[in-house]
Amino acid sequence: MSTPSLPPERIVYQEHVPGARYASLILRRGFALRLTDVDGTANAAVLLYNPHNLLERYNAPDTLKGQHTARLTAGHMLYSDMGRVMLSITADSLDWHDPIGGISDADAVRGTYGQARYRERLNDFHRSGRELFLIELAKWGLGRADLLPNVNFFSKVQADEAGNLRYRPEHSHAGACVDLRAEMDTLIILQTAPHPMAPGPEYAPGAVDLTVYRAEPVAAEDPCLVSHPENARAYANTAAYHSQE
Repeated sequence: MSTPSLPPERIVYQEHVPGARYASLILRRGFALRLTDVDGTANAAVLLYNPHNLLERYNAPDTLKGQHTARLTAGHMLYSDMGRVMLSITADSLDWHDPIGGISDADAVRGTYGQARYRERLNDFHRSGRELFLIELAKWGLGRADLLPNVNFFSKVQADEAGNLRYRPEHSHAGACVDLRAEMDTLIILQTAPHPMAPGPEYAPGAVDLTVYRAEPVAAEDPCLVSHPENARAYANTAAYHSQE
């Protein structure tokens, strides 16, 4: 599926996130976020929380079992652990994003890419996905106890016939993008370390561009809303959450 071009008048914010860096923002209901893989090598790992109640956060098991899937693409919704919809994937140029591969830790990075400390490499030193998430989570009063299964946008992990997970290199391409519409205010924590299953030996994480824009109103026959019965129920829970605004 291709992603539509964005009229400039709908864009309200843009940010460039280099490889092995981090960012966060609150995406308000009624707005959407476009993630763009700048050069085709990015892995955009994302965590989601309700900024008004940080105990509510993205629930990977419910998201996947409710939509009978092991991948995420346009037409899917990302559920919270309160049975509500946080984000909807409204457009996607790749048709596959990884919700099961997780994040790397320091030992995994060292084993795959070797040791590269700050005093030796300055800003090009090797950082793990776990480290980058914890740095950005701390800005919101969150920490290790708040780490949870994440989504890896622009990465593909498949299970073979024996149930083994296989990472698919070169899945993405320069300019690939995915659009996420906020159905409720959502705190997005993002980091761009390499996918934990990406092969070495070169540590070369890709950059991601963020574009926030005003979303179109949700129609009665919205593709995300009607793609699975559980989506309609979760969206109804979200509507009830906002009913007294």
